[in-house]
Amino acid sequence: MRILALVPGGIGDQILFFPTLSQLKQYYPQAEIDVIVEPRAKGAYRVCQSVDEVLTFDFKDRNGLADFGNLLGVIRDREYDAAMTLGRRWSVGLLLWMTGIVRRIGYQAGSRDLFFTNPVPLKTEQYAAHMYHDLLLGFGINVPCQELAVRVPKSDIEWAEAQQQQLEIPEIGYILIHGGSSKLALSQGIDKIYPVEKWQKIVEDIRQKQPDLPIVLLKGPEDAEWCQAMMEDHRDLKVTAPEDIGKLAAMIAGANLMLCTDSAPMHLAVAVGTPTIALFGPTEANKLLPAKEGVYGIQSPTGRIADIKPETVLEQIWGS
Repeated sequence: MRILALVPGGIGDQILFFPTLSQLKQYYPQAEIDVIVEPRAKGAYRVCQSVDEVLTFDFKDRNGLADFGNLLGVIRDREYDAAMTLGRRWSVGLLLWMTGIVRRIGYQAGSRDLFFTNPVPLKTEQYAAHMYHDLLLGFGINVPCQELAVRVPKSDIEWAEAQQQQLEIPEIGYILIHGGSSKLALSQGIDKIYPVEKWQKIVEDIRQKQPDLPIVLLKGPEDAEWCQAMMEDHRDLKVTAPEDIGKLAAMIAGANLMLCTDSAPMHLAVAVGTPTIALFGPTEANKLLPAKEGVYGIQSPTGRIADIKPETVLEQIWGS
């Protein structure tokens, strides 16, 4: 049996989809499961055991008929028995319909239901991982959603251990902070960046109460300016820049606490079980974080992440 999943979105969306893939593999252990994701999200599958092959297609690009035709050819050549998609664009449903795959699963959407043989209800009010998991109803699988989980390669764990030694982090552990400087989100009108000066106030308070506990900044491809600004007043801050998702997950797993905004590292922190405090502005914490001990979302009262007071964050840190 060959199964295809079309999973538009970034790395965070892929991580939230892992429980669905995991349980699909449990029900069909001999099946080959492939995914088609955007190029920017391919690296997420370094920490996923449930997928056989990762193909890429830029769903958000201005794709022409030739682009869709090429993708259609790739899908047809592989002769899939079933396919499901997270995408809610009519073009994605049409694409699956044109493949001729016998079982096609997607969310109910009025007239677009014609594209799917097994449409399922779309319940957007719930935690996103649970919403994605509902697609399994199209396979006749009706079980509770598992918790997020990833499998970190041994080599990445060893890298993280070496990184901690290089940063001279003692055995007491460290606090990891990710500022989430996402240019893509900003380009879409979604501001998820917490101001540097407010992060610095949080750092100052932690320094006063726990002077021996190292604070490590997580530096991604877009975080260079943020890290530089953070270190202007705090030269003793440490910086780590994992080069892939596996190393990032290993570094997060070694932390005592993850402080972050709504981002892919936030989902990884949940998956590896690191206590997490995440800040939310325009996005909704109850849809992006599970109701789970050790995971706390702080929602801005105004919808602007900058309006979250550092004192509110600190109350959660010392209270939890």
